[in-house]
Amino acid sequence: MMVLTVADVVLRAAFNLPIRGMYELVELLLACTFFVALPAVFLRDENIVVDVVDEFAPRWVPALRRFAEVVAVAILAVMAWQGWKAAAETLVFNDVTSDLGISKFYYWVPVLIGLAGSGLAAAAMIFRKKE
Repeated sequence: MMVLTVADVVLRAAFNLPIRGMYELVELLLACTFFVALPAVFLRDENIVVDVVDEFAPRWVPALRRFAEVVAVAILAVMAWQGWKAAAETLVFNDVTSDLGISKFYYWVPVLIGLAGSGLAAAAMIFRKKE
């Protein structure tokens, strides 16, 4: 994304020749970057955490973490289900981007892979032994 952005800025400034569809390419790459990396966040247990309970009830923490992972699996499952429905609609209506004519379904592929992988990773973390 950064190389494309820098190339676009340089080409635009130096030669008045921007890269066509730059916004769409960065948007697609951003979806890939975020959602494909999301399962690793769950597996490494690197989600953003606010330690409110840790100080006054440290024995509750493992149970609360497992509960949070169960909730995460449920939310990710709903997100994947709704995403699948939206992706199917992009195929039915043949939605494409305005500049490059890229099928909007390709935007949903990394999102759905990331959501499914994140759900599986969160489910695996439920049964992982906590310190």
